[in-house]
Amino acid sequence: MDEKNEIRDRILRAATDRITHYGYAKTTMAEIAADCGMSAGNIYRFFESKADLAEAMARKHYERQHFDMAQMSRRSDLAPDRRLKAMFFKRMKENFAMFAENAKILDVAEVLKKERPVFMNEQLAQERVYIAAVLEEGAAAGLFREADYAFMAEMMQSATVKFSIPQLFSQLTLPKLERELDGVIDLVLFGAYRNEAEPKGGLPPGSEILKEANVWGSELEEAETAFAS
Repeated sequence: MDEKNEIRDRILRAATDRITHYGYAKTTMAEIAADCGMSAGNIYRFFESKADLAEAMARKHYERQHFDMAQMSRRSDLAPDRRLKAMFFKRMKENFAMFAENAKILDVAEVLKKERPVFMNEQLAQERVYIAAVLEEGAAAGLFREADYAFMAEMMQSATVKFSIPQLFSQLTLPKLERELDGVIDLVLFGAYRNEAEPKGGLPPGSEILKEANVWGSELEEAETAFAS
């Protein structure tokens, strides 16, 4: 890593520490610069605004999330419908746990929603690639009907937007969100199945599928216990 990238990473770590502790609105570029031992003017050589820092924080999160989603989308040991359900559940649980651990990160999500809509649309577009690939694979296997898979993926995102950053859209507890997401995904998949391919009795709950896929992290179990009511 060259010196410029090292400095950018140091600034980003300092910004993350300060924003998660004090919140986005109460953090200034001058304070972040001081934490890095540099002048307030110098920090603008690397990030033009605080919103750019917020976007960089989010990019790191989404890079990890998209990597996990790509891995899940290629799980040949899970049927495509189970894979899709696991992908949406994993995303929801991880985001719920992250924002439950530090609610001040919600400030960053709000800022990006308002000031960086293009960035948010880029992340959704990347996610659609993985969803569409699973839908197409399911259609080739005779599970789903043939369709415009990119459009189907977009509609699945639209139906589940409430669960992408739960605390931004809902005050529900994790168990209640799980119940709702189970119902929404089952309804969406019902519309995607070939008539003869629909599983009798429907799919098991998403949490059970995650356990089956061995992606149930201990931190998510702790979050579920802490927020159950």
